[in-house]
Amino acid sequence: MKLSIILPVYNEAGSLEELYNEIKGELASAPFKYEIIAINDGSRDKSKEVLEKIASSTSDFKVLNFNKNYGQTAAIHAGIEHAIGDILVPMDSDLENHPGDILLLVEKINQGYDVVSGWRQGRWKGNFFTRRLPSIIANRLISAITGVKLHDYGCTLKAYRREVIQGTPLYGEMHRFIPAYASWQGAKITEIPVRYQPRKHGKSNYGLSRTFKVLLDLVVIKFLSKYMEKPMHFFGGFGFASLVLGFFSGAAALLLRIFNDVHFIRTPLPLLTVFLIMMGVLFILMGILAEILIRIYHEPRGKATYSIASKINFNDTPRS
Repeated sequence: MKLSIILPVYNEAGSLEELYNEIKGELASAPFKYEIIAINDGSRDKSKEVLEKIASSTSDFKVLNFNKNYGQTAAIHAGIEHAIGDILVPMDSDLENHPGDILLLVEKINQGYDVVSGWRQGRWKGNFFTRRLPSIIANRLISAITGVKLHDYGCTLKAYRREVIQGTPLYGEMHRFIPAYASWQGAKITEIPVRYQPRKHGKSNYGLSRTFKVLLDLVVIKFLSKYMEKPMHFFGGFGFASLVLGFFSGAAALLLRIFNDVHFIRTPLPLLTVFLIMMGVLFILMGILAEILIRIYHEPRGKATYSIASKINFNDTPRS
């Protein structure tokens, strides 16, 4: 068995050497081989130089340098595509995830689970209303919508069997929803408490704007989970309902004209009828267009959501 540790890096120069030494120390006596893949996501500090320095000392530390900042999801995606391990473990590179928890995740995988998600403990001390409560609400909302109950979707530290995560479409902020994707494919998922360490260097790259992006991506994955293969069932349902309402609206206007002598221009029903019929036709056309796009989606494309400027210590081609 081989383990691949995936580190998305963005302006973390101050923590990288300490993180590498901690990982190396925790896995020194591990009964398996491992590799570390660091993805430099367009850092503007000295992260690139620090990563290259570490990589020059060992071939098990591999580096991907992006041309620009593509975001954490793209970085994790690149790490997954270039990993050769049987078990993949993404984790933050800011020392907030404890490297000592990696072995706990691997142990759970070896017990028969396909996905093991970390649940950070002690993260919100003194910030109940401003941080912890919104986090609880968000995680419960995501759990309810996806049907996969986890306490901490935002924890990067997770472990995946390679065959479960391979081929998962990742874009936007969707790396945090990988457990949901895996569950829809029949994966066995569990969650374990992991340690949380306050950031020692630099500043957090998370903000309110990311929260809004996550919520928008949540809407997308809910749609994809139910209607990815048959979007016409979604758009066509709205279209059919709109056409039916338009029919009843037109019938009501006609009955008022025949039996109550109410002229069409004296009631909004004719205008409502036209609007509903037009909306119904539009939804059905959108459904047809979505069906065409789905077929295009399923065709082999091979286009990545990121661009790599350079690679270090990658002697093997990506495992497919």
